[in-house]
Amino acid sequence: MGEHPSPGPAVAACAEAERIEELEPEAEERLPAAPEDMSNKRSNSFRQAILQGNRRLSSKALLEEKGLSLSQRLIRHVAYETLPREIDRKWYYDSYTCCPPPWFMITVTLLEVTHPRYLKNSLVYHPQLRAQVWRYLTYIFMHAGIEHLGLNVVLQLLVGVPLEMVHGATRIGLVYVAGVVAGSLAVSVADMTAPVVGSSGGVYALVSAHLANIVMNWSGMKCQFKLLRMAVALICMSMEFGRAVWLRFHPSAYPPCPHPSFVAHLGGVAVGITLGVVVLRNYEQRLQDQSLWWIFVAMYTVFVLFAVFWNIFAYTLLDLKLPPPP
Repeated sequence: MGEHPSPGPAVAACAEAERIEELEPEAEERLPAAPEDMSNKRSNSFRQAILQGNRRLSSKALLEEKGLSLSQRLIRHVAYETLPREIDRKWYYDSYTCCPPPWFMITVTLLEVTHPRYLKNSLVYHPQLRAQVWRYLTYIFMHAGIEHLGLNVVLQLLVGVPLEMVHGATRIGLVYVAGVVAGSLAVSVADMTAPVVGSSGGVYALVSAHLANIVMNWSGMKCQFKLLRMAVALICMSMEFGRAVWLRFHPSAYPPCPHPSFVAHLGGVAVGITLGVVVLRNYEQRLQDQSLWWIFVAMYTVFVLFAVFWNIFAYTLLDLKLPPPP
């Protein structure tokens, strides 16, 4: 008897496709359906990973997984701290490789310092030196005392690092820098005679975006003690903001130069509840596909342009007497 020839690659591919089509209804019954607003890139890769077995998503939640290593438990913890949907938590847990690590927030934190003569530093924003444009950004590296530096460092590490692990350095860095620039520009418009120090603009942008995301997805967020932790975060932010307000109107150590402004905190919050919320709510989706993203980007751009023209013309038109640098 003659031997039957082995099927060619095309026949084998067709057979494999038929097998996958037969398994597809069963897989869809066991797993949540991909959201309709999910980008094509994400939904296609998600379906392909499920059907071809590149990742195994069981019907049980990640919290029920047993025998995990310390690093796996850390990744799972970060997923539950930041993501409101179980399907996104499983996706992140299976795909995270710590490459690259959360370098942005760690680098910024390591560069931040404080000094008793902090107002004399060349990094600090001062209205008399507003033409030196780098000061609108570099003021974050100098802080007004150890308590100011300590709280910002703690919030950056506890909130910023997990957010960067999930959303990446590009997105979190964008929110952070946008909050920093909005903070200094807000001071130049609303508190025109005051200098600015500290990273509170960027920190408040990240923390307010994270808290707003938790509130908007309250039922989906499964982090432990979320109400208590939100209360503690709000109390810490309020205390630091209150300290900044008190310091602003306290007699200055370098008269007539006043103490740093507190308005940068408010600029950071404004960025966090607009641009920041859109970033955190769209894990693995393309921001350019979100209409709300472009609305907030347009609002931010209008504010920046307004602040730039304000800095160029308003100080002269108002004939404002600015205190000299210390």
